[in-house]
Amino acid sequence: MDLQNIVVTNITDAATVYSKKGEPFNMKKRKAYGLSLCIDGKITYVQNGVEYVSDKDVAVFLPKGQSYSLRRDKTGHFPLINFDCLGCLCDTVTVIPIPNRDELLADYERIKRLSYIDNSRNEILSIFYGMLHRISANSIPTELDAAVKYIYGNYSSPQLSNSILASQSFISEVYFRRLFTAHFGISPKKFILNLRIAKAKQLLSEGFGSVSSISEKCGFSSQYHFCRIFKARCGITPSEYRRLHRIYDI
Repeated sequence: MDLQNIVVTNITDAATVYSKKGEPFNMKKRKAYGLSLCIDGKITYVQNGVEYVSDKDVAVFLPKGQSYSLRRDKTGHFPLINFDCLGCLCDTVTVIPIPNRDELLADYERIKRLSYIDNSRNEILSIFYGMLHRISANSIPTELDAAVKYIYGNYSSPQLSNSILASQSFISEVYFRRLFTAHFGISPKKFILNLRIAKAKQLLSEGFGSVSSISEKCGFSSQYHFCRIFKARCGITPSEYRRLHRIYDI
């Protein structure tokens, strides 16, 4: 699951779920993605025979469009944020350890308060992106931390390479590529391309800038190269994507 490249399109609601011990529940084709935290209590999710435990030490991502069941092992309170994003974030329940639970709970409370205020969408999204960044950052190996930060600060550079990233981490290029691929499940090159495509989707959806300028901002060597890769990855041209997914339409 790639939290670093996610493009959130909407946060549908934020509420604290009271879970009473012993009451089973079956979810059929969940309507949105969910981020669940735990104030107290314990829940065990079961999907395709695999169990995933939710308690105070983890954040749980719930998959959109998927079915699962849960056991309420201990009575407690579970803050839940339902949201939508571009593409597929995950298709199974995903559990991520969190050492900074109090910070995440504070952010959740801010989102919940703002959800009752008109014209607060941008602030809510900003807070939520911060939560996703903290959750993701905590799972990155120390040896990759500098390189990942460098990627996000320099993804718009067409010269970005494995050798540059390995030097940021003070490790060999071979070891960097192996460690990065083992952690993220994809090569550094594909990770960077995914980030560039995700950023391009965001800019196209927001409707700001020409296709040429977006191509340059996202690190593609030319507009032709950008359009060719975008269509190969997304099935449509950047202009068609903008027309179909534009968020702000004046």
